[in-house]
Amino acid sequence: MLNERAGADRSAIDALRLAAHPLKRAPEDLDPLLERIGNAHFVLLGEATHGTHEFYRARAELTRRLIEERGFDLVAVEADWPAAYRVNRYIRGITADADSEQALGDFKRFPTWMWRNSDVLDFVGWLRAHNDSLPTGGTPVGFYGLDLYALYESIEAVLNYLDQVDPELARRARSRYACFDRYQQDSQAYGYSAVSGIAPNCEREALDQLVELRRRAADLAARDGRIPEDEFFYAEQNARLIANAEHYYREMFHGRATSWNLRDRHMADTLHALREHFQRKGQAARIVVWEHNSHIGDARATEMAKVGEWNVGQLIREADHENTVLVGFTTYEGSVTAAPGWDQPPERMRVRPALPTSYEALFHATGIPRFLLLLDHPAVRFLEQIRLERAIGVVYRPESERLSHYFHSSLRRQFDAVFHHDHTRAVEPLELSERWQRGEAPETYPSGV
Repeated sequence: MLNERAGADRSAIDALRLAAHPLKRAPEDLDPLLERIGNAHFVLLGEATHGTHEFYRARAELTRRLIEERGFDLVAVEADWPAAYRVNRYIRGITADADSEQALGDFKRFPTWMWRNSDVLDFVGWLRAHNDSLPTGGTPVGFYGLDLYALYESIEAVLNYLDQVDPELARRARSRYACFDRYQQDSQAYGYSAVSGIAPNCEREALDQLVELRRRAADLAARDGRIPEDEFFYAEQNARLIANAEHYYREMFHGRATSWNLRDRHMADTLHALREHFQRKGQAARIVVWEHNSHIGDARATEMAKVGEWNVGQLIREADHENTVLVGFTTYEGSVTAAPGWDQPPERMRVRPALPTSYEALFHATGIPRFLLLLDHPAVRFLEQIRLERAIGVVYRPESERLSHYFHSSLRRQFDAVFHHDHTRAVEPLELSERWQRGEAPETYPSGV
């Protein structure tokens, strides 16, 4: 039995070496994937951790080429809608922020390092420079958040907008959203109180405000020419976020599957709303998405499906399979920026070598330090077989790694392409705490990269 497994693995390694496109840090590295993407409407780029430099850098390089060469004009990320919209205003030159770091200033909640890091700082600077260089009438790239955690920030954004265009509607909105005031901007406290019956929920108030905003859409959008273009759309999406977040924070106490599905449905719906809005304006509305592998790899190919969970990748594929490309990222070992527990300060932590029966270990065995693998290559049909796959989020618990960070998947059905970086290093937060700086680096920590 062991000999049969060893022989199968040797055959798999040989096939991978044949199909892999080694990454030589040359311009042509990404050409095979760009050809595979073709005229897709959605390109979803994952990450195996929320704190790896190589994943951020690779996504930025690919996104730049998609913008410059393929006409992509929207970037949507796993981040709060209000905080990302401040970045959007900056890269479009309609803000008082002096630089990229200021534009990232609303990313204040845990985990701040996901978006306040040196790689995102450079990418936001590039987006601003790209938009500034466009000829008159050129289409600027936009930057948007997909997540729904920012309940109170979205309430503030809706009220600020209505104060400018309709003070009477703003007064009614304040009255409705006052339902949330008693929780002192603690969304989880709201959810617990609403579920346990300590206080009535705010579902009706949130929905009523969304309905009224949409009913008044044409009037509000044309109310004041001094309001920057797209501000009504921004306000409407915030109102929709409030209604969905209210539901999410109640459901999070009922079980993971329901709350997970609400969150990913919200993110997928936001992608569709972005595409429809900008198509109406005559833009191409081709979207690059940055999220964790667990959100963008088709859930039907993983253990998630067994517990009734779906994700963004599955929903977008189901809606527009021919125009959707899902790209995953893996690593074998290195370091990562993560926290030992929720809401704790980030550390630079060692990523243990991948488990022997994982996809990551199989990729490591090829001896190719960095490569791109297109999963429609006939030589890698065997990657439909179920193996372990690693996922590190904002929390990393190496002491319970198998239980906390591995799941079974069929990689070839989960993604259309995969980038493997065998040895990776931690992304660098903009705020370098002493705890992060003294963090544990692997014995073979790379230099000069």
